[in-house]
Amino acid sequence: MVELAINPNSRIPALTDVDKNGKEIQIFESGAILEYLVAQYDKDHKVSYPYNSPEYWETVSWLTWQMAGVGPMQGQANHFASKESTSLLRFAGEQVPYALNCYVHETRRLYRVLAITWPRAPRATSSATASPSPTLPFGPGSALTYSGLLSIDEFPHVKKWLYTLLVCPGFEEGCNAPGPHRYLNMNDMSEEELNSIAASLGTWIIDAMKRDAEA
Repeated sequence: MVELAINPNSRIPALTDVDKNGKEIQIFESGAILEYLVAQYDKDHKVSYPYNSPEYWETVSWLTWQMAGVGPMQGQANHFASKESTSLLRFAGEQVPYALNCYVHETRRLYRVLAITWPRAPRATSSATASPSPTLPFGPGSALTYSGLLSIDEFPHVKKWLYTLLVCPGFEEGCNAPGPHRYLNMNDMSEEELNSIAASLGTWIIDAMKRDAEA
């Protein structure tokens, strides 16, 4: 949980910084944080594009697409994902076919959009400029099987893009902070291993749901 003084929504990610007048400011939500960081610390546009350029609006479009689509849809897919032929479940504790079909299928559709569109958009997939919006879905995108999809190989262009990002200067180092990045490896794990990870996370997720309900 995050202190309300930093994020009124009490969730991560959240950021504190000091402005040019020495005053502490708070930024929350991943999209807002990324836009703030490039506005304040990428004046030479090494990882971003000049404001109001076509490339700028392209990245804003993909950033908003991720925030409005991939984030919430894949998050729910993670919660309800299960393997229909077994009793293995993630967090829901029971088979919920409607939710499974809704969120997993929508997650697949969103990555299909990515797979079809990005090969035609070299600016978005350039290894020279890993702009904020293309890098944002790296975490969820690199763990598709955890979300109930069959395989990352279903989206070869997305898989190529994920590994391209890892060779960008500083990107892998950032992925391994604060702890080792394991998401790509999850695509090769069995259902039993994936559910073991879910079990290790389940307690604090369920506890947080109870606290929210009682608030």
